[in-house]
Amino acid sequence: MRACLKSMEFSEHIKTANVEDVVLKAPFHAPMKGTLCVTGHHLLFSDRSGDSSWQLLLLLRNIDAIEKSVENLLGYSSQSLNTGSNFRAVGSSGTITIKCKDLCILQLDIPGMEECLNIASSIEALSSLDSVTEMYPFFYRPSCLSLDDSWGLSTLEKHYDQLGALQAKWRLSNINSDFSICPSYPPTVIVPQSVDDQMLVKAARFRQGGRFPVLSYYHQKNGMVIVRSSQPLTGANRKRCKEDELLLQTVIDSSERGYIIDTRSAQQAHQARMTGGGFESKSCYNSWKRLHRHMERGKVLQESLIKLVEACGDQSHNMDRWLSKLENSKWLTHIHSALSTAGLVAECVERDGHSVLVHGSEGTDTTLLVCTLAQLILDPETRTLKGFLSLLEREWVQAGHPFQLRCARSAYSHARLKQEAPIFLLLLDCVWQLGRQFPLALELGEPLLLRLAQEAYASDFGTFLCNNEQERCALGAKDRTHCLFQFLLKSSEREQYINPLYEPTDFAIWPSVQPQSLHLWEGLFLRWADHSQTMEEVRDQIWSIVTEHCGGS
Repeated sequence: MRACLKSMEFSEHIKTANVEDVVLKAPFHAPMKGTLCVTGHHLLFSDRSGDSSWQLLLLLRNIDAIEKSVENLLGYSSQSLNTGSNFRAVGSSGTITIKCKDLCILQLDIPGMEECLNIASSIEALSSLDSVTEMYPFFYRPSCLSLDDSWGLSTLEKHYDQLGALQAKWRLSNINSDFSICPSYPPTVIVPQSVDDQMLVKAARFRQGGRFPVLSYYHQKNGMVIVRSSQPLTGANRKRCKEDELLLQTVIDSSERGYIIDTRSAQQAHQARMTGGGFESKSCYNSWKRLHRHMERGKVLQESLIKLVEACGDQSHNMDRWLSKLENSKWLTHIHSALSTAGLVAECVERDGHSVLVHGSEGTDTTLLVCTLAQLILDPETRTLKGFLSLLEREWVQAGHPFQLRCARSAYSHARLKQEAPIFLLLLDCVWQLGRQFPLALELGEPLLLRLAQEAYASDFGTFLCNNEQERCALGAKDRTHCLFQFLLKSSEREQYINPLYEPTDFAIWPSVQPQSLHLWEGLFLRWADHSQTMEEVRDQIWSIVTEHCGGS
Protein backbone atom coordinates (compact mmCIF):
# COMPACT_ATOMS: atom_id res chain seq x y z
CA MET A 1 0.00 0.00 0.00
CA ARG A 2 2.78 2.39 0.98
CA ALA A 3 4.70 1.60 -2.22
CA CYS A 4 1.57 2.31 -4.30
CA LEU A 5 1.04 5.67 -2.60
CA LYS A 6 4.67 6.60 -3.14
CA SER A 7 4.43 5.55 -6.78
CA MET A 8 1.46 7.88 -7.20
CA GLU A 9 3.42 10.72 -5.57
CA PHE A 10 6.35 10.19 -7.94
CA SER A 11 4.05 10.01 -10.97
CA GLU A 12 2.84 13.53 -10.22
CA HIS A 13 6.32 14.78 -11.11
CA ILE A 14 6.57 12.76 -14.35
CA LYS A 15 5.08 14.80 -17.18
CA THR A 16 6.41 12.52 -19.93
CA ALA A 17 7.43 8.98 -19.02
CA ASN A 18 8.77 7.64 -22.34
CA VAL A 19 10.31 9.15 -25.45
CA GLU A 20 11.43 7.24 -28.56
CA ASP A 21 14.30 8.08 -30.92
CA VAL A 22 16.37 9.84 -28.28
CA VAL A 23 20.08 10.12 -29.05
CA LEU A 24 22.42 9.60 -26.08
CA LYS A 25 25.99 10.87 -26.10
CA ALA A 26 27.99 9.36 -23.24
CA PRO A 27 31.72 9.02 -22.49
CA PHE A 28 33.46 6.08 -24.23
CA HIS A 29 30.44 5.35 -26.46
CA ALA A 30 29.45 6.40 -29.95
CA PRO A 31 26.10 8.26 -30.09
CA MET A 32 23.21 5.82 -29.63
CA LYS A 33 19.55 6.10 -30.57
CA GLY A 34 16.99 4.50 -28.32
CA THR A 35 14.15 4.84 -25.81
CA LEU A 36 14.31 7.09 -22.76
CA CYS A 37 12.18 6.30 -19.69
CA VAL A 38 11.72 8.33 -16.51
CA THR A 39 10.78 6.53 -13.28
CA GLY A 40 10.48 7.73 -9.71
CA HIS A 41 14.18 7.18 -9.01
CA HIS A 42 15.93 6.43 -12.31
CA LEU A 43 16.53 7.56 -15.85
CA LEU A 44 16.63 4.53 -18.14
CA PHE A 45 18.00 4.62 -21.67
CA SER A 46 17.77 1.51 -23.89
CA ASP A 47 19.83 1.38 -27.06
CA ARG A 48 17.60 0.30 -30.00
CA SER A 49 20.20 0.55 -32.75
CA GLY A 50 21.27 -2.70 -34.44
CA ASP A 51 21.56 -5.78 -32.27
CA SER A 52 22.71 -3.87 -29.22
CA SER A 53 20.96 -4.37 -25.88
CA TRP A 54 23.05 -1.78 -24.01
CA GLN A 55 21.28 0.13 -21.26
CA LEU A 56 22.03 3.11 -19.06
CA LEU A 57 20.41 3.15 -15.62
CA LEU A 58 21.09 6.47 -13.94
CA LEU A 59 20.01 7.14 -10.37
CA LEU A 60 18.27 10.51 -10.45
CA ARG A 61 19.90 11.41 -7.14
CA ASN A 62 23.21 11.32 -9.00
CA ILE A 63 22.19 14.31 -11.12
CA ASP A 64 23.83 17.53 -9.94
CA ALA A 65 22.61 19.90 -12.67
CA ILE A 66 20.79 19.84 -15.97
CA GLU A 67 21.02 22.32 -18.81
CA LYS A 68 18.45 22.38 -21.59
CA SER A 69 18.18 24.04 -24.97
CA VAL A 70 15.30 23.77 -27.44
CA GLU A 71 15.09 24.48 -31.12
CA ASN A 72 12.06 24.83 -33.36
CA LEU A 73 13.03 24.63 -37.00
CA LEU A 74 9.57 25.82 -38.17
CA GLY A 75 9.50 28.91 -35.97
CA TYR A 76 6.95 27.82 -33.36
CA SER A 77 7.48 29.44 -29.97
CA SER A 78 8.20 27.27 -26.95
CA GLN A 79 5.15 28.81 -25.19
CA SER A 80 2.79 27.46 -27.88
CA LEU A 81 4.11 23.98 -27.16
CA ASN A 82 3.42 24.10 -23.42
CA THR A 83 -0.36 24.43 -23.52
CA GLY A 84 -0.96 20.91 -22.24
CA SER A 85 -2.16 19.63 -25.65
CA ASN A 86 -0.60 16.69 -27.46
CA PHE A 87 0.54 18.96 -30.29
CA ARG A 88 4.08 18.24 -31.46
CA ALA A 89 5.81 20.46 -34.00
CA VAL A 90 7.54 18.58 -36.76
CA GLY A 91 11.17 19.62 -36.76
CA SER A 92 11.23 20.79 -33.15
CA SER A 93 13.86 19.26 -30.87
CA GLY A 94 15.72 19.79 -27.65
CA THR A 95 18.94 18.90 -25.93
CA ILE A 96 19.38 18.09 -22.27
CA THR A 97 22.89 18.06 -20.79
CA ILE A 98 23.03 16.08 -17.57
CA LYS A 99 25.93 16.80 -15.21
CA CYS A 100 26.27 14.10 -12.58
CA LYS A 101 27.64 14.19 -9.05
CA ASP A 102 30.20 11.54 -10.06
CA LEU A 103 31.43 14.14 -12.62
CA CYS A 104 30.11 12.26 -15.67
CA ILE A 105 28.43 14.44 -18.33
CA LEU A 106 25.68 13.01 -20.58
CA GLN A 107 23.81 14.60 -23.46
CA LEU A 108 20.30 13.67 -24.61
CA ASP A 109 18.99 14.88 -27.98
CA ILE A 110 15.22 14.60 -27.75
CA PRO A 111 12.83 14.95 -30.72
CA GLY A 112 10.01 17.29 -29.79
CA MET A 113 10.35 20.49 -27.84
CA GLU A 114 7.52 19.71 -25.47
CA GLU A 115 8.90 16.25 -24.68
CA CYS A 116 12.29 17.78 -24.01
CA LEU A 117 10.93 20.39 -21.61
CA ASN A 118 8.75 17.80 -19.86
CA ILE A 119 11.65 15.39 -19.40
CA ALA A 120 13.84 18.20 -18.06
CA SER A 121 11.12 19.32 -15.64
CA SER A 122 10.61 15.76 -14.40
CA ILE A 123 14.33 15.22 -13.82
CA GLU A 124 14.67 18.51 -11.95
CA ALA A 125 11.78 17.68 -9.63
CA LEU A 126 12.66 14.04 -8.94
CA SER A 127 16.41 14.58 -8.49
CA SER A 128 15.90 17.16 -5.76
CA LEU A 129 13.30 15.54 -3.49
CA ASP A 130 14.11 16.50 0.10
CA SER A 131 12.35 13.72 1.98
CA VAL A 132 14.90 11.07 2.97
CA THR A 133 12.31 8.29 3.06
CA GLU A 134 11.40 9.00 -0.57
CA MET A 135 14.96 8.29 -1.67
CA TYR A 136 15.85 5.08 -3.47
CA PRO A 137 17.59 3.23 -0.59
CA PHE A 138 14.16 2.86 1.04
CA PHE A 139 12.90 1.05 -2.09
CA TYR A 140 16.02 -0.92 -3.10
CA ARG A 141 15.43 -4.66 -2.56
CA PRO A 142 18.11 -6.79 -4.25
CA SER A 143 17.65 -10.56 -4.09
CA CYS A 144 21.15 -11.09 -2.63
CA LEU A 145 20.42 -9.00 0.50
CA SER A 146 17.89 -9.22 3.29
CA LEU A 147 16.58 -6.52 5.62
CA ASP A 148 16.84 -9.14 8.37
CA ASP A 149 20.64 -9.00 8.12
CA SER A 150 22.42 -7.05 10.83
CA TRP A 151 23.09 -3.44 9.76
CA GLY A 152 26.70 -2.33 9.85
CA LEU A 153 30.02 -4.06 10.40
CA SER A 154 30.48 -3.54 14.11
CA THR A 155 29.37 -1.63 17.18
CA LEU A 156 31.34 0.52 19.57
CA GLU A 157 30.79 -2.16 22.22
CA LYS A 158 32.52 -4.77 20.02
CA HIS A 159 35.30 -2.33 19.21
CA TYR A 160 35.80 -1.70 22.94
CA ASP A 161 35.95 -5.44 23.67
CA GLN A 162 38.76 -5.84 21.12
CA LEU A 163 40.94 -3.30 22.97
CA GLY A 164 41.67 -5.31 26.10
CA ALA A 165 44.43 -3.15 27.61
CA LEU A 166 42.29 -0.07 27.18
CA GLN A 167 39.64 -1.23 29.61
CA ALA A 168 41.70 -0.47 32.71
CA LYS A 169 41.44 3.28 32.12
CA TRP A 170 38.43 3.66 29.79
CA ARG A 171 34.80 2.61 29.92
CA LEU A 172 31.67 2.50 27.81
CA SER A 173 29.01 5.10 28.60
CA ASN A 174 25.38 4.92 27.47
CA ILE A 175 24.69 8.45 28.67
CA ASN A 176 23.60 9.40 25.13
CA SER A 177 21.27 6.44 24.63
CA ASP A 178 18.35 8.76 23.81
CA PHE A 179 20.56 11.32 21.98
CA SER A 180 19.58 13.99 24.51
CA ILE A 181 23.16 14.83 25.55
CA CYS A 182 24.58 15.13 22.02
CA PRO A 183 22.32 14.77 18.97
CA SER A 184 25.24 13.99 16.66
CA TYR A 185 26.98 11.35 18.83
CA PRO A 186 26.06 7.64 18.80
CA PRO A 187 24.18 6.19 21.79
CA THR A 188 27.38 4.70 23.23
CA VAL A 189 30.77 6.40 23.60
CA ILE A 190 34.13 5.50 25.18
CA VAL A 191 35.24 7.83 28.00
CA PRO A 192 37.79 7.82 30.86
CA GLN A 193 37.00 5.27 33.57
CA SER A 194 37.11 7.79 36.42
CA VAL A 195 34.67 10.27 34.81
CA ASP A 196 31.06 9.58 35.77
CA ASP A 197 28.04 10.32 33.61
CA GLN A 198 27.04 13.45 35.52
CA MET A 199 30.41 14.97 34.73
CA LEU A 200 29.87 14.09 31.06
CA VAL A 201 26.53 15.91 31.07
CA LYS A 202 28.17 19.10 32.36
CA ALA A 203 31.14 18.77 30.00
CA ALA A 204 28.72 18.34 27.07
CA ARG A 205 27.04 21.65 27.91
CA PHE A 206 30.45 23.30 27.61
CA ARG A 207 31.15 21.94 24.12
CA GLN A 208 29.51 23.06 20.87
CA GLY A 209 26.66 20.73 19.92
CA GLY A 210 27.31 18.70 23.06
CA ARG A 211 30.34 16.98 21.51
CA PHE A 212 32.39 16.41 24.69
CA PRO A 213 35.81 14.67 24.40
CA VAL A 214 35.48 10.95 23.54
CA LEU A 215 37.96 8.28 22.52
CA SER A 216 38.81 8.03 18.84
CA TYR A 217 41.90 5.79 18.88
CA TYR A 218 43.96 3.78 21.37
CA HIS A 219 47.59 3.15 20.38
CA GLN A 220 48.37 -0.30 21.72
CA LYS A 221 52.15 0.12 21.42
CA ASN A 222 52.39 2.74 24.15
CA GLY A 223 48.87 3.30 25.53
CA MET A 224 48.53 6.83 24.15
CA VAL A 225 45.16 7.93 22.78
CA ILE A 226 43.55 10.28 20.29
CA VAL A 227 40.36 11.90 21.57
CA ARG A 228 38.09 14.25 19.65
CA SER A 229 35.46 16.85 20.47
CA SER A 230 34.08 20.19 19.33
CA GLN A 231 35.30 23.59 20.51
CA PRO A 232 34.76 24.68 24.14
CA LEU A 233 32.15 27.39 24.67
CA THR A 234 34.37 29.78 26.62
CA GLY A 235 32.93 32.89 24.96
CA ALA A 236 34.09 36.46 25.37
CA ASN A 237 33.93 36.17 29.19
CA ARG A 238 36.31 33.19 29.20
CA LYS A 239 33.93 30.84 30.95
CA ARG A 240 35.28 27.68 32.57
CA CYS A 241 33.95 24.20 33.10
CA LYS A 242 35.70 22.23 35.86
CA GLU A 243 34.15 18.98 34.65
CA ASP A 244 35.57 19.49 31.16
CA GLU A 245 38.98 20.34 32.60
CA LEU A 246 38.93 17.26 34.82
CA LEU A 247 37.80 15.04 31.92
CA LEU A 248 40.81 16.09 29.86
CA GLN A 249 43.14 15.80 32.85
CA THR A 250 42.09 12.19 33.36
CA VAL A 251 42.92 11.41 29.72
CA ILE A 252 46.60 11.88 30.67
CA ASP A 253 48.43 11.10 33.88
CA SER A 254 49.46 14.08 35.98
CA SER A 255 53.09 13.59 34.98
CA GLU A 256 52.30 13.63 31.25
CA ARG A 257 51.67 16.34 28.70
CA GLY A 258 48.98 16.21 26.05
CA TYR A 259 48.62 18.09 22.78
CA ILE A 260 45.51 19.86 21.52
CA ILE A 261 45.51 20.05 17.72
CA ASP A 262 43.05 22.79 16.77
CA THR A 263 42.20 22.68 13.05
CA ARG A 264 41.56 26.44 13.03
CA SER A 265 44.11 29.21 12.86
CA ALA A 266 44.88 31.00 16.13
CA GLN A 267 43.07 34.05 14.78
CA GLN A 268 39.94 32.03 13.96
CA ALA A 269 39.97 30.46 17.41
CA HIS A 270 40.19 33.88 19.10
CA GLN A 271 37.44 35.28 16.86
CA ALA A 272 35.21 32.33 17.77
CA ARG A 273 35.07 33.64 21.37
CA MET A 274 33.08 36.63 20.12
CA THR A 275 30.29 34.28 19.00
CA GLY A 276 30.32 32.04 22.08
CA GLY A 277 33.02 29.56 21.03
CA GLY A 278 36.66 29.53 21.92
CA PHE A 279 39.63 27.39 22.88
CA GLU A 280 41.32 25.77 25.88
CA SER A 281 43.39 28.36 27.77
CA LYS A 282 46.82 27.53 29.18
CA SER A 283 45.79 28.53 32.69
CA CYS A 284 42.85 26.11 32.82
CA TYR A 285 44.37 23.23 30.85
CA ASN A 286 47.99 23.54 31.95
CA SER A 287 48.90 19.93 31.12
CA TRP A 288 47.91 20.44 27.50
CA LYS A 289 49.86 22.31 24.82
CA ARG A 290 47.67 23.83 22.09
CA LEU A 291 48.82 23.83 18.46
CA HIS A 292 46.87 25.46 15.63
CA ARG A 293 46.87 23.89 12.16
CA HIS A 294 44.53 25.85 9.92
CA MET A 295 42.38 23.70 7.63
CA GLU A 296 39.72 25.04 5.29
CA ARG A 297 36.18 23.74 5.45
CA GLY A 298 32.67 24.56 4.26
CA LYS A 299 32.18 26.98 1.41
CA VAL A 300 35.91 27.46 0.74
CA LEU A 301 36.37 23.71 0.26
CA GLN A 302 33.27 23.41 -1.95
CA GLU A 303 34.44 26.25 -4.18
CA SER A 304 37.87 24.61 -4.40
CA LEU A 305 36.22 21.44 -5.74
CA ILE A 306 34.21 23.45 -8.26
CA LYS A 307 37.36 25.16 -9.54
CA LEU A 308 39.22 21.85 -9.73
CA VAL A 309 36.49 20.16 -11.75
CA GLU A 310 36.32 23.19 -14.03
CA ALA A 311 40.08 22.93 -14.60
CA CYS A 312 39.82 19.22 -15.35
CA GLY A 313 37.11 19.93 -17.93
CA ASP A 314 39.18 22.58 -19.71
CA GLN A 315 39.19 21.68 -23.41
CA SER A 316 41.72 24.31 -24.47
CA HIS A 317 44.64 21.82 -24.37
CA ASN A 318 46.83 24.67 -23.13
CA MET A 319 49.15 23.15 -20.51
CA ASP A 320 50.11 26.45 -18.84
CA ARG A 321 46.48 27.49 -18.53
CA TRP A 322 45.51 24.09 -17.16
CA LEU A 323 48.27 24.09 -14.56
CA SER A 324 47.35 27.62 -13.53
CA LYS A 325 43.70 26.59 -13.03
CA LEU A 326 44.76 23.53 -11.08
CA GLU A 327 46.93 25.62 -8.78
CA ASN A 328 44.24 28.26 -8.33
CA SER A 329 41.76 25.61 -7.19
CA LYS A 330 44.02 25.02 -4.15
CA TRP A 331 42.74 21.43 -3.91
CA LEU A 332 46.23 19.98 -3.50
CA THR A 333 46.87 22.59 -0.81
CA HIS A 334 43.94 21.13 1.14
CA ILE A 335 45.40 17.63 0.63
CA HIS A 336 48.71 18.92 2.01
CA SER A 337 47.02 20.46 5.07
CA ALA A 338 45.07 17.31 5.88
CA LEU A 339 48.01 14.92 5.55
CA SER A 340 50.46 17.17 7.39
CA THR A 341 48.05 17.73 10.30
CA ALA A 342 47.29 14.01 10.54
CA GLY A 343 51.03 13.33 10.41
CA LEU A 344 51.55 15.73 13.31
CA VAL A 345 48.91 13.93 15.37
CA ALA A 346 50.45 10.54 14.57
CA GLU A 347 53.92 11.84 15.41
CA CYS A 348 52.76 13.09 18.81
CA VAL A 349 51.32 9.66 19.60
CA GLU A 350 53.90 7.31 18.07
CA ARG A 351 57.23 9.14 18.27
CA ASP A 352 56.77 11.53 21.19
CA GLY A 353 54.51 9.33 23.32
CA HIS A 354 51.81 11.93 24.03
CA SER A 355 48.02 11.75 23.83
CA VAL A 356 46.20 14.16 21.54
CA LEU A 357 42.85 15.98 21.51
CA VAL A 358 41.67 17.02 18.03
CA HIS A 359 38.94 19.57 17.40
CA GLY A 360 37.97 22.49 15.21
CA SER A 361 34.62 24.20 15.61
CA GLU A 362 31.78 21.68 15.31
CA GLY A 363 33.95 18.57 15.44
CA THR A 364 32.12 16.87 12.57
CA ASP A 365 34.37 17.65 9.59
CA THR A 366 38.11 18.39 9.74
CA THR A 367 38.26 16.73 13.16
CA LEU A 368 37.05 13.42 11.73
CA LEU A 369 39.30 13.83 8.69
CA VAL A 370 42.44 14.25 10.80
CA CYS A 371 41.58 11.47 13.27
CA THR A 372 40.89 9.02 10.43
CA LEU A 373 44.10 9.77 8.55
CA ALA A 374 46.16 9.58 11.75
CA GLN A 375 44.79 6.09 12.39
CA LEU A 376 45.64 4.99 8.85
CA ILE A 377 49.19 6.18 9.41
CA LEU A 378 49.52 4.37 12.75
CA ASP A 379 47.29 1.31 12.73
CA PRO A 380 47.90 -1.55 10.24
CA GLU A 381 44.43 -2.98 10.91
CA THR A 382 42.75 0.10 9.42
CA ARG A 383 44.63 -0.49 6.15
CA THR A 384 42.84 -3.79 5.50
CA LEU A 385 39.64 -3.70 3.47
CA LYS A 386 37.37 -4.58 6.40
CA GLY A 387 39.40 -2.47 8.82
CA PHE A 388 39.13 0.57 6.59
CA LEU A 389 35.37 0.22 6.13
CA SER A 390 34.99 -0.30 9.89
CA LEU A 391 37.04 2.86 10.45
CA LEU A 392 34.72 4.84 8.16
CA GLU A 393 31.69 3.42 9.92
CA ARG A 394 33.04 4.33 13.36
CA GLU A 395 34.69 7.69 12.60
CA TRP A 396 32.26 9.08 10.01
CA VAL A 397 28.87 7.38 10.01
CA GLN A 398 28.53 6.72 13.76
CA ALA A 399 30.55 9.81 14.76
CA GLY A 400 28.07 12.14 13.07
CA HIS A 401 29.52 13.49 9.85
CA PRO A 402 26.50 15.25 8.24
CA PHE A 403 26.55 13.41 4.90
CA GLN A 404 23.08 14.58 3.92
CA LEU A 405 24.12 18.23 4.19
CA ARG A 406 27.69 17.99 2.94
CA CYS A 407 26.97 15.79 -0.09
CA ALA A 408 23.70 17.40 -1.20
CA ARG A 409 25.45 18.93 -4.22
CA SER A 410 28.68 18.26 -6.06
CA ALA A 411 30.74 20.42 -8.43
CA TYR A 412 28.22 21.26 -11.16
CA SER A 413 25.16 22.44 -9.26
CA HIS A 414 23.80 25.90 -10.03
CA ALA A 415 22.03 26.04 -6.67
CA ARG A 416 23.24 28.47 -4.06
CA LEU A 417 25.67 26.86 -1.65
CA LYS A 418 24.24 26.00 1.75
CA GLN A 419 26.19 23.56 3.91
CA GLU A 420 27.81 21.50 1.14
CA ALA A 421 31.49 20.63 1.54
CA PRO A 422 33.49 17.76 -0.02
CA ILE A 423 35.26 16.84 3.22
CA PHE A 424 34.63 13.10 2.71
CA LEU A 425 35.91 13.37 -0.86
CA LEU A 426 39.01 15.05 0.52
CA LEU A 427 39.51 12.10 2.87
CA LEU A 428 39.26 9.62 -0.03
CA ASP A 429 41.76 11.66 -2.03
CA CYS A 430 44.18 11.64 0.93
CA VAL A 431 43.80 7.86 1.21
CA TRP A 432 44.55 7.59 -2.52
CA GLN A 433 47.70 9.67 -1.94
CA LEU A 434 48.74 7.24 0.82
CA GLY A 435 48.14 4.29 -1.50
CA ARG A 436 50.20 5.94 -4.21
CA GLN A 437 53.12 6.61 -1.87
CA PHE A 438 52.90 3.19 -0.21
CA PRO A 439 51.63 0.83 -2.94
CA LEU A 440 52.05 -2.29 -0.78
CA ALA A 441 50.66 -0.97 2.51
CA LEU A 442 46.90 -0.77 1.80
CA GLU A 443 44.76 -3.82 1.10
CA LEU A 444 42.07 -1.60 -0.39
CA GLY A 445 42.55 -0.47 -3.98
CA GLU A 446 41.56 2.61 -5.94
CA PRO A 447 38.28 1.02 -7.19
CA LEU A 448 36.98 1.03 -3.60
CA LEU A 449 37.77 4.73 -3.17
CA LEU A 450 36.02 5.54 -6.46
CA ARG A 451 32.99 3.49 -5.40
CA LEU A 452 32.79 5.28 -2.04
CA ALA A 453 33.13 8.69 -3.72
CA GLN A 454 30.10 7.87 -5.85
CA GLU A 455 28.03 6.26 -3.10
CA ALA A 456 28.44 9.23 -0.74
CA TYR A 457 26.59 11.47 -3.20
CA ALA A 458 24.04 9.03 -4.63
CA SER A 459 23.50 5.46 -3.48
CA ASP A 460 21.23 2.44 -3.53
CA PHE A 461 22.22 1.86 0.09
CA GLY A 462 21.32 3.63 3.33
CA THR A 463 24.81 3.96 4.82
CA PHE A 464 25.36 7.60 3.86
CA LEU A 465 21.78 8.76 4.38
CA CYS A 466 21.00 11.35 7.08
CA ASN A 467 23.41 13.43 9.16
CA ASN A 468 23.79 11.33 12.30
CA GLU A 469 22.65 8.22 14.15
CA GLN A 470 19.71 10.03 15.74
CA GLU A 471 18.21 10.81 12.32
CA ARG A 472 18.83 7.27 11.08
CA CYS A 473 17.02 5.85 14.10
CA ALA A 474 14.10 8.27 13.76
CA LEU A 475 13.58 7.33 10.09
CA GLY A 476 14.21 3.62 10.58
CA ALA A 477 17.08 3.66 8.09
CA LYS A 478 18.78 0.64 9.64
CA ASP A 479 15.57 -1.40 9.43
CA ARG A 480 14.42 -0.26 6.00
CA THR A 481 17.62 0.09 3.96
CA HIS A 482 20.69 -2.04 3.23
CA CYS A 483 24.24 -1.42 4.45
CA LEU A 484 26.81 -0.59 1.76
CA PHE A 485 29.81 -1.76 3.78
CA GLN A 486 28.35 -5.21 4.34
CA PHE A 487 27.64 -5.51 0.63
CA LEU A 488 31.19 -4.51 -0.37
CA LEU A 489 32.61 -7.28 1.83
CA LYS A 490 30.51 -10.03 0.26
CA SER A 491 32.66 -12.67 -1.44
CA SER A 492 31.12 -11.80 -4.80
CA GLU A 493 32.18 -8.15 -4.46
CA ARG A 494 35.34 -7.80 -2.37
CA GLU A 495 37.86 -9.12 -4.91
CA GLN A 496 37.38 -6.17 -7.25
CA TYR A 497 38.29 -3.75 -4.43
CA ILE A 498 41.47 -5.53 -3.27
CA ASN A 499 44.96 -4.20 -3.99
CA PRO A 500 46.80 -7.17 -5.58
CA LEU A 501 50.17 -5.80 -4.38
CA TYR A 502 49.16 -5.68 -0.71
CA GLU A 503 51.74 -6.88 1.82
CA PRO A 504 50.82 -6.34 5.50
CA THR A 505 53.25 -4.38 7.65
CA ASP A 506 53.15 -3.53 11.34
CA PHE A 507 55.00 -0.27 10.83
CA ALA A 508 53.54 3.21 10.63
CA ILE A 509 53.48 4.78 7.17
CA TRP A 510 54.65 8.38 7.15
CA PRO A 511 53.37 10.27 4.09
CA SER A 512 55.46 12.88 2.34
CA VAL A 513 53.71 16.21 1.84
CA GLN A 514 56.38 17.70 -0.41
CA PRO A 515 54.82 19.30 -3.52
CA GLN A 516 56.36 16.67 -5.80
CA SER A 517 54.82 13.91 -3.67
CA LEU A 518 51.19 15.04 -4.03
CA HIS A 519 49.39 14.34 -7.28
CA LEU A 520 46.05 15.00 -8.93
CA TRP A 521 43.79 11.98 -8.48
CA GLU A 522 43.28 11.31 -12.18
CA GLY A 523 41.19 8.21 -11.53
CA LEU A 524 38.48 10.43 -10.04
CA PHE A 525 38.84 13.89 -11.52
CA LEU A 526 39.82 12.76 -15.03
CA ARG A 527 37.72 9.60 -14.85
CA TRP A 528 35.60 10.52 -17.85
CA ALA A 529 38.39 11.99 -19.98
CA ASP A 530 39.26 10.37 -23.31
CA HIS A 531 42.44 8.68 -22.08
CA SER A 532 40.98 7.25 -18.86
CA GLN A 533 39.39 4.22 -20.53
CA THR A 534 42.82 3.24 -21.84
CA MET A 535 44.21 3.61 -18.31
CA GLU A 536 41.40 1.38 -17.01
CA GLU A 537 42.34 -1.31 -19.52
CA VAL A 538 46.00 -1.02 -18.48
CA ARG A 539 45.03 -1.46 -14.81
CA ASP A 540 42.98 -4.53 -15.70
CA GLN A 541 45.96 -6.02 -17.54
CA ILE A 542 48.26 -5.33 -14.59
CA TRP A 543 45.74 -6.99 -12.27
CA SER A 544 45.64 -10.08 -14.50
CA ILE A 545 49.43 -10.30 -14.61
CA VAL A 546 49.79 -9.91 -10.85
CA THR A 547 47.07 -12.41 -9.97
CA GLU A 548 48.45 -14.97 -12.42
CA HIS A 549 51.91 -14.52 -10.93
CA CYS A 550 50.58 -14.84 -7.36
CA GLY A 551 48.58 -17.90 -8.33
CA GLY A 552 51.60 -19.59 -9.84
CA SER A 553 54.02 -18.83 -7.02
